Parts: sequence; C-alpha cells; structure tokens
Amino acid sequence: MSDFFAQLISNQVIWAGFWAWFVAQIIKPPIHYVQHREWQWRYVLSAGGMPSSHSALIMSCTTAIGLLNGFGSSIFALAWVISMIVIYDATGVRRQAGDQARILNLMIDELFTGHPLAEKELQERLGHTPRQVLAGIALGIAIAALVVR
Repeated sequence: MSDFFAQLISNQVIWAGFWAWFVAQIIKPPIHYVQHREWQWRYVLSAGGMPSSHSALIMSCTTAIGLLNGFGSSIFALAWVISMIVIYDATGVRRQAGDQARILNLMIDELFTGHPLAEKELQERLGHTPRQVLAGIALGIAIAALVVR
C-alpha cells in the first residue's frame, strides 16, 4: 500500500494538473477585481470565471503526458481527445446551462416581484467564454512545463 502512495505522490502528471487547477482558482478573485473593481472571494471555490480551471487542469495533464511519454504516444492521443471533450463542455454545454440559469432567474424575478421565494437562484457562472478557456489552456501548458522536468 505504501508503494501505491509513493507512486501517487511522485506522479508528475497529477502534480501538474493539481498546480494548474490551484493557480487558476487562486487568481480568479484578483482578475475579477481588476475587471470589475470588486472582490469576490467565493470565486476561489466556484466554477466559471477567468481563467478556466477545467481547461488549465486538463491541458496541464495532457501536456505533462506529452512531455513524459512523447507527443506521438497513444496515451497522449487519449489525453488530447479527453481534453477536447472537457474544453468543449466548458465552452458549450456548461456555458449554455449558465445562460439558461440567468434567463430563468430573470423570468422568476419578473414573475414574482415583491414576493420573495424560498427557492435558491440557479447558478449562472457555470461555463466559460472562449477567452477564459484560452487563458486556462495557456496556464495549464505553462504549469506543466514548470512541473515536468
């Protein structure tokens, strides 16, 4: 069992992914502050925002796999395909769900103005803009290049 944990702890792909995700989450509040002049510390633990931590994590892992196993390897090809699915989901499906949540929240506000609802509003910050995803991709690649030596 200790061999398992030793291998897990020394796995550079996992560390690259973790650090890319961590850095992406930590820099969301300062970036939001620069853009909107308000601190939103909850963004450290939330989905959505600049940069995309999903894109950073998956591209960091994919880049680390490429650096360690070769960019022509089968495992890199699999990682690349999974990356494209995650990125598509971040910009497509999740963003649409966030847009729908925003519209539903507006409809509820208009329908029940003056009548507070016990229901919680839907989460609107689910997906990412293409710019947020590109920033996450760049961050992920950079972190992987730093972690994998």
